[in-house]
Amino acid sequence: MTADDIAIAAAKPAHAAVLEALQAAYLDGPWDEPAWSDAAWGSLLADPTVHVGLAVPAGADPAPLGAFAWRLLVDEAEVLTLGVVPAARRRGLGVRLLDWGLAAAAAAGATRLHLEVADPNTAARALYAARSFTLAGRRRGYYQRSERPADALVMVRPLP
Repeated sequence: MTADDIAIAAAKPAHAAVLEALQAAYLDGPWDEPAWSDAAWGSLLADPTVHVGLAVPAGADPAPLGAFAWRLLVDEAEVLTLGVVPAARRRGLGVRLLDWGLAAAAAAGATRLHLEVADPNTAARALYAARSFTLAGRRRGYYQRSERPADALVMVRPLP
């Protein structure tokens, strides 16, 4: 399976439990917070400013392999979460999801997209850098889940 075999589908409120399980599967770094609950996802999916895309494979097993959630705040978009399950990584799904989010945010009128990423998360940082995100700030010790807290890097990208 490659990224070309994946469709990005808009999540609906009925996907809340699926998103809870999916997020629990892709949040596997020592700095990651716990996955959001079914109820939290339900609230997000009911919010008209929140947009969620699911990476769904073609074929018999339609279980999503990744998700991208973002929120529109006037003319600025904020990434809420982006992740791909470990078994499907390194196949371009993160790029597909991010590109979907960039296009959707621009179409919704956002002029820039910002996010936070754990400093030790080199794979995510490389993905964002490859899509022209730049460092805008650092939140020292933001991620407290592990024995050694990690800084959050604030990254931004202008949208066309």
